[in-house]
Amino acid sequence: MLAYTRAVLKSENLSRLDPPDVIIGSSVHPLAAWAGRRLARRYGVPFVFEVRDLWPQTLIDMGRLTYRHPLAVALRWLETSLYRSAQRTIVLLPKAGEYIEPLGIPQEKIVWIPNGADLDLFVAQEVLTSSDTFTLMYFGAHGGANGLETVLQAMQIVGGDPANERIVLRLIGDGPLKPSLIAKARELGLKNVRFEEPVPKNRIPEIAAEADAFVFNLIDAPVFRYGISSNKLFDFMAAQRPVLFCSASANNPIAETGAGMTIPPANPAALAAAIVEMASLPAARRREMGEAGRRYLESNHSMALLARRLATTLDECIRA
Repeated sequence: MLAYTRAVLKSENLSRLDPPDVIIGSSVHPLAAWAGRRLARRYGVPFVFEVRDLWPQTLIDMGRLTYRHPLAVALRWLETSLYRSAQRTIVLLPKAGEYIEPLGIPQEKIVWIPNGADLDLFVAQEVLTSSDTFTLMYFGAHGGANGLETVLQAMQIVGGDPANERIVLRLIGDGPLKPSLIAKARELGLKNVRFEEPVPKNRIPEIAAEADAFVFNLIDAPVFRYGISSNKLFDFMAAQRPVLFCSASANNPIAETGAGMTIPPANPAALAAAIVEMASLPAARRREMGEAGRRYLESNHSMALLARRLATTLDECIRA
């Protein structure tokens, strides 16, 4: 399979390649998928629509658009058109079919292929056992959906007890809300939170090995009723560390596998209690949780497994 863009088509070197057998248009935003469909029609090959986010529903549920906003109406029309013209629709969210099928799309045309983790990059690391510091870690985007202000409020509660002095939170990454989060941490007088710069993807396994546990947090938004497929969550689990899962999403791999603790979203007090409880667990118990998460990934989210599922889907499209 070959994927083309206009730049590729105009390239002197790549223009000599054979035409594609199938084209995937991914909804990093709907216009990218629309461009993929145009190319598929140009070459007379099947079009596969990969849905990474539900447009415009995500924007509506996040409060950025109203249901009847002209942009939402236009995106909904484009979205439905893409679904109906696709040979197959690949979804990352496990319950996305509940959103797509009412639009008139047959269930057999919807294929669930979630995100995964490159497990070969994450070598097993011993759980840290130093009694001096318990390191809770988050790496990833500092955006509106991540609800990191709740995590800061939880750390304020944790830090209010001198018995918890050894618990620290490392926030690694960047995003539009990072400056305001740093300001909030100053306002709360947090001494137990460290903001750090983003790291290259290939350094994530090395940094993750420095954690005793991870925190995965999302705001309480209706869009998560269709589930999540978070790369950062899978990286946390690949690192064989327990995870504090703060979300009301339709799927919860942490609860399903016993790979950590589940806390309701937007509840700083509950999260603070879970942080203290996790820090008090024996290292052997945390190791068991981390290993449970890793086994789940090996069985359900390895790149080799997901690649086979994608290859089978593309073969079916070509045969059809």
